[in-house]
Amino acid sequence: MRHQTRLLLLLSILLLPVLAPAATEWQSLSPDEQRILKPFADRWDKMPEERRERMRKGAQRWQQMSPQQRQRARMRLKRWQQMSPEQRQRARQRYEHFRKLSPEQQERLRQKRKWFKSLPPEKRQALRERWRKMTPQQRQALRQRWQSLTPEQRQRLRKMSPEQRRKFMRDRQRQRHDTPRSRPQGGHR
Repeated sequence: MRHQTRLLLLLSILLLPVLAPAATEWQSLSPDEQRILKPFADRWDKMPEERRERMRKGAQRWQQMSPQQRQRARMRLKRWQQMSPEQRQRARQRYEHFRKLSPEQQERLRQKRKWFKSLPPEKRQALRERWRKMTPQQRQALRQRWQSLTPEQRQRLRKMSPEQRRKFMRDRQRQRHDTPRSRPQGGHR
């Protein structure tokens, strides 16, 4: 029995390196990966394996980027580093929320962001200010009104001046209040 236990222990020790995932040692990185990850060289072997693997994959993505993509990535990193811990936490939460959306919802948000970025800077700033000044209830009411519009109405609204939009929304609100609610057929409630 002792012999079997020893044999089993010896086999498990010998097979452990084969069965365990290969550790990403600093020396196993390509010269380009080492160059990109150089700031982490002194603490690389102390990092958890999953973090090393994520960083290695990031270095590989970096190598595939165009100079413009790299510049944008540097700017995003700088912005991230300037954020407070609370801002970073909110950003992580928003990202997690985005990841849980359906592909269609994600695409819709990407299109909205693209539209917003296409606006002149002063228009974007004015919209941000207006949003910041709204109460949570006003923001929710605005979302609900927007969602109640058809895609065609939304498109028309985007092309209107602020005064035309306000008039359109007031008229629409009046129509909704003036229209009698339909009752289900077959009796009273």
